[in-house]
Amino acid sequence: MQPVEYSHDRSAGPGVALVHLNRPERLNAVDEALTRGLVAALERAVAEDARAVVLAGRGRAFCAGHDLKAEPPVETPLQTRERLEEIQDVTRLVRRFPGPVVAAVHGYALGAGCEFALACDVVVAAEDAAFGFPEVSVGLSVTGGVSRLLPVLVGWARAKELLLLGERVSGSEAAAMGLVARAVPSGTHEEVAVELATRMARRPALALSLAKRVLDGGLDSTLEEAMGREVEHAVLTSLSGEGEAPREGFGRG
Repeated sequence: MQPVEYSHDRSAGPGVALVHLNRPERLNAVDEALTRGLVAALERAVAEDARAVVLAGRGRAFCAGHDLKAEPPVETPLQTRERLEEIQDVTRLVRRFPGPVVAAVHGYALGAGCEFALACDVVVAAEDAAFGFPEVSVGLSVTGGVSRLLPVLVGWARAKELLLLGERVSGSEAAAMGLVARAVPSGTHEEVAVELATRMARRPALALSLAKRVLDGGLDSTLEEAMGREVEHAVLTSLSGEGEAPREGFGRG
């Protein structure tokens, strides 16, 4: 059984690629094979020109974090660094993917699983999902860019509370604090995520990609740099021809 499943229906042209974490017997806990499978799936979505990606989990959970029941790897400090940077490659690939990556979260999204979800552009969570960062309580450290992403999402004080206490929050609570985009009734998370991804994938491709890029770039730049990037993107979209797309959304009244 492959630790990550990939599908992309291209019968009507580039569409939404579906990526499923597939270790249901271990609640999709992270091991080396799952990390590499996820990296390969995201790279494949780029190679196939998928317009959007939905990331979900098989079985009873999205991802319960690192597989703490597995034998600890025997490795040098350099090998440890390489393994951790490979996990971080998931965040890098999500950010580099031209279109939106939507996480569909149910059950547990803990530790590295929570990091995988929060790296995505939009997170749809089941109301009874469980998000949390248990790393400190088990003597580990966060990766995946969460030290930068989490305070942006929920604020400095709440980010420290989540990391230092390691308490879990439900999907409903996560939506209320801005940790995820929306919470939906249990069992509908993947359906809603696919519907959102499909809607976004139908937007003008360049404008969609630049909108994602300008927001992501804002994490790493000053206000002046952000405004300069906005001007560059506005020039690109004005020259792309996509400006002829339907403009009902700008109607008044």
